[in-house]
Amino acid sequence: MSAAESSPRQPAPLPTALPAGYTFHPGLLPSVPEYRHIRVASGLTAMTEAQSRPVPGGSWYGCHITVDDEGKDAEAPGNAVAMGRIIGDGGWYFLIADMAVLPNHQRKGLGDAVLKHLVAYIKINAPEGDPCVILSADPPGIKLYKKNGFIMSDSVQEFGMILPSGWRDKI
Repeated sequence: MSAAESSPRQPAPLPTALPAGYTFHPGLLPSVPEYRHIRVASGLTAMTEAQSRPVPGGSWYGCHITVDDEGKDAEAPGNAVAMGRIIGDGGWYFLIADMAVLPNHQRKGLGDAVLKHLVAYIKINAPEGDPCVILSADPPGIKLYKKNGFIMSDSVQEFGMILPSGWRDKI
């Protein structure tokens, strides 16, 4: 075990202010039903229950925001309204994933609070050096990510690539 692995992780600062009725939960992801609901309702790809169950254990870190019962969406399985997580090895690679806010709660600074917290957590807990922090941005999120220091990868001569849907049948 390396020194970085044996050192306890340090907490990142909490958002300075959220709108009334919202609570920030550092270090915790929403429940699997809430996670799946937020993904679909915010426009991310749907995941099966089997794909979703390993998410908490496969995450390096995560956080979410809940709303009090008065602001809860009637169709939601719980009170979680925003989330984000980091997948990584704790040394070099840090992938910010599952950045999502339910539509009725967007444009209130919740996504910005989650992203700032995740980046601060990496900054505080990654080993010395300049780690590789990446994310895959949907068009609606690009403005938020640019505002927080992210740049398009083609500007550094790197391009993201994925295996497309249905790849299991083709490869």
